[in-house]
Amino acid sequence: MNFLASILLLFLSACAPLKEAALAPTQQGKQLAFDRNKGNCLACHAIEDGESPGNIGPALTKLPIRFKNKQQLREQIRDATVFNPETSMPPFGRNRILTDSEIDAIVEYLWTLN
Repeated sequence: MNFLASILLLFLSACAPLKEAALAPTQQGKQLAFDRNKGNCLACHAIEDGESPGNIGPALTKLPIRFKNKQQLREQIRDATVFNPETSMPPFGRNRILTDSEIDAIVEYLWTLN
């Protein structure tokens, strides 16, 4: 690889996080929720516009009715075992599957679903 190609590759790699950061939290949250290697919400939940959803967990709709506030939803995603030790939902925050900011983005997205 020549010098210019190396510089270009380095530049593009550095810009990748900026592209994600430029997304609105709801857009980033949707991306993470649908990402089979990150949030992977679709493995267990039906979500509007989601392809091949699972049916282990409840459909992710009308969450403001099921949760008092966004913080309660955030805590559920972070570590559902606190509320139900027998849950099959992974503790995304406790196990560092998702960062705090990624969980926040997913919450912002899910909160908007009807």
